[in-house]
Amino acid sequence: MQQLFLKRLSALVATLTVAVLFSGSLLAAGKDGSATELASLLKSYETYQADFIQIVVSENGNNVQETRGLLKAKRPGLFYWETRAPLSQLIVSDGKSVEVYDPDLEQVTIHSLDDRVQNTPALLLSGEVDNLEETYRVSGRQISEDTREFTLEPKNEDSLFVSLRLTFFNNELQEMRMQDSLSQLSVLSFDHIRLNETVERSVFKLEYPEGVDVIRDDN
Repeated sequence: MQQLFLKRLSALVATLTVAVLFSGSLLAAGKDGSATELASLLKSYETYQADFIQIVVSENGNNVQETRGLLKAKRPGLFYWETRAPLSQLIVSDGKSVEVYDPDLEQVTIHSLDDRVQNTPALLLSGEVDNLEETYRVSGRQISEDTREFTLEPKNEDSLFVSLRLTFFNNELQEMRMQDSLSQLSVLSFDHIRLNETVERSVFKLEYPEGVDVIRDDN
């Protein structure tokens, strides 16, 4: 059960990460300093590739799980997210649908892109949001000469997360910290970052063995 929960959490974080990086509405949202600055910064990302370490920390400060993987994303809405063993999982979107492949379960679940986003905090950064500041309290602060931090706090108390913090070093997204309503923290750290390098569209097509169960979530 814990492994399944962590895989679902990883999928949620994956979708949120790409929505933050490549949501068109986020880029158009916000009119004051911090929101506009964040939008302008993310707008310069046509592609984003990085290795990542994801650490889930419980309310009492214990590490629940540490996973490593690879992220590739391309505007608009294309992404590839691979989590390595022991929680192996592939999440791929071609801009129209999202496919989640669990090798251990020999199962692929296919969602429409809209439905997938609506089941995650990414909804708050998607086309449903006309103005970032109507949904979030956005703040920014300078940590050092090269490091800038932005914090987004949902105004809706029913949000699936309490706060989202983005840290940039030399204008590159280095870390995301998401705290949920149960005081659980997910820390996503990026390394070997490649910005705006060519990524072929074929990368965003999921390949899996014949015989796996394919579940289509069309609701």
